[in-house]
Amino acid sequence: MRILANSSGGVTTEIVFQDQVPENSHLDYARNQVDFQGKLGEVFFFPSLEGAGHMLIGLGPAEELGYNELREAFFNAGQLLDKYRLPEVEVILPALADLEGKKVAEAVAEGFLQSTYCFDKYLTEQTKGPELTVNLTLQQVDTDTVAAGIKRAEDLMAGVFLTRDLCNEPANVIYPETLAAKAKESLEPLGIKVTIHEEEEIRDIGMHAFLSVSLGSQKRPRLIVMEYKGDPDSNFCTGVVGKGLTYDSGGYSLKPSDSMKTMYFDMAGAGTVIGMMLVLARTKAKANVTGVIAACENLISGGAYKPGDIIQSLAGKTIEIANSDAEGRLTLADAVHYATNQLACDRVIDLATLTGACMIALGQEYSAAITNCPEFLAEVSAAAAAAGERIWELPNDKDFAKNNESKLADIKNSGGRMGGTISAALFIEAFLHQEKPWVHLDIAGTAFLDKAQHYLPAGATGVHVKTLVNLFS
Repeated sequence: MRILANSSGGVTTEIVFQDQVPENSHLDYARNQVDFQGKLGEVFFFPSLEGAGHMLIGLGPAEELGYNELREAFFNAGQLLDKYRLPEVEVILPALADLEGKKVAEAVAEGFLQSTYCFDKYLTEQTKGPELTVNLTLQQVDTDTVAAGIKRAEDLMAGVFLTRDLCNEPANVIYPETLAAKAKESLEPLGIKVTIHEEEEIRDIGMHAFLSVSLGSQKRPRLIVMEYKGDPDSNFCTGVVGKGLTYDSGGYSLKPSDSMKTMYFDMAGAGTVIGMMLVLARTKAKANVTGVIAACENLISGGAYKPGDIIQSLAGKTIEIANSDAEGRLTLADAVHYATNQLACDRVIDLATLTGACMIALGQEYSAAITNCPEFLAEVSAAAAAAGERIWELPNDKDFAKNNESKLADIKNSGGRMGGTISAALFIEAFLHQEKPWVHLDIAGTAFLDKAQHYLPAGATGVHVKTLVNLFS
């Protein structure tokens, strides 16, 4: 898709607000045919023998219009244009009160771009229409501003789509070695330093909890460290840790068969970190960010770790294995300690498809957030709101941490089902170095959808790439 600033040509469009529906022949016909009222996301196309055609795009009530509503409306428009295999469209948006021109252009462009995503590489027969050219004009906004908004949307979607592609790939394609190779291939040409540690180096570092999870697989683990130095005048650095389970069977605490079918996406946190790093480099964000991924598979073999085992960790704490399917938090415990200690990050965010309990509590609509620093979470929450990515804070109440207490070791890796999202997060918090500021995002429900939701596709969503880029921009 090409999106051009203040250009013209193609299917003409008419913007309709639900509370300001004018009288004209197009709208009269659309009302008669489909009861078109200008609701958010309503689109209607009129073919023409004489020209490129005409499209109505509903934006809902004018007073409720925001950037996320623009994303949704123009996503629907892009889908309809693709359905009719149309090569060009012209969009002229009136001045929108209380909305910033660059952000309007970015939201419209994002909506159109979101409509293009499809993971169909393994389908023998593919049906793709012509590349769509979008000619976008914003009244009372200069061409450079519109172009800047379009460029930012293109950069963001490059990261989101990379994340989706990585997470949609099956586990026989993306496993620790190939995930590390994809990170290097995608990021090093942009100036990001990518260091890949193999098993012996991981052992030398002392990441024994991480290594314990990997024991059952023939595909050996990789520790992936990505360093972006966008602010050379500052020593302040944020660590972003992504859960990197490229496949999770549950180990000896075996998952049901139906629950295993899509466990190749258990590395969605890792995919998010890689996608974020790509966008930071493309946009030249003024921030120092270090991404950390402890990548492995959780499988069964004669050498796999087992419930009842007691294992070591990088932080020096011993861990009782209460459940081998509570594996992600073990890899994150070592990775978060590594980021905040050995890599000396000043604060850290971790993202993980961590708990089924999160999906019970918040469905597939919200990511759960837990923090030891309300001010840090406020920054993340504002960035998420601007991205249209919803998060909900859960309490950091130390009564939940009591569920992780062990009589045999310093801590156990499962606090049980009650409050499971919180106790899992507090397990990770226990491995922070010097209690540095920390935000945990549980994306178990939001990273991979059973069915499409608004402008997000079924399958991998790339959730929180935009949130993190906003945080650092």
